[in-house]
Amino acid sequence: MTQTSWDPRRLTAVAVELPEGVTPPGTRGRILRAALRLFAEYGFHGASIRDIAREVGINSATLYAHYPAKEHVLAELIRLGHEELRRRMVEAAGAAGDDPAEQLAALVRAQVLVHTDYPLLALVANHELHALSPESAAPALALREEARQLLLAVLERGATAGAFDVADVPLTGIAIGSLGMRVANWFGPDQPYTREQVADAFVGFALRLVGSPLPRG
Repeated sequence: MTQTSWDPRRLTAVAVELPEGVTPPGTRGRILRAALRLFAEYGFHGASIRDIAREVGINSATLYAHYPAKEHVLAELIRLGHEELRRRMVEAAGAAGDDPAEQLAALVRAQVLVHTDYPLLALVANHELHALSPESAAPALALREEARQLLLAVLERGATAGAFDVADVPLTGIAIGSLGMRVANWFGPDQPYTREQVADAFVGFALRLVGSPLPRG
């Protein structure tokens, strides 16, 4: 078994990336990217509207013309992160075969790759959700629940068919989902693993949790 050295991630090594095609253009998009970097580094409460405006090169009044409050900026980032997660998991579920192990592998791979492709967005979406009011958090929570139900449905099918050895489906779903979420905390270009290596490894971890061998092919 080979061992690869690993070091804690340096935030400066991670590019500020947002999903293509859904991020607003122009100043609104620049505000989101600036806020993403600052929220990832300092947290929602540690970054002010003035900090975000300074990063973009505008004044606070101009920023407020695009987003009424700092919470609206965070809510948009968190929604974008959860929307990308839900989209990829829905696509993965649709492309997977009938075998529960293949379905689980596809969902885990999709979740992990979202966290490797957009680690700062995932970090903010997962760790700063608590800073939103219930009303602002509701759209992201609905998207998260859709993704969770996709995973639980696969685990239920696998357990019912005898393909998975799962004593508690909801807790197993929490464990598997938590594994993927943590990838955003350390993955970056300064690490010795590729996104594919990480995804393959975490698929293996998830399948072992349910007592299933790796799917063929």
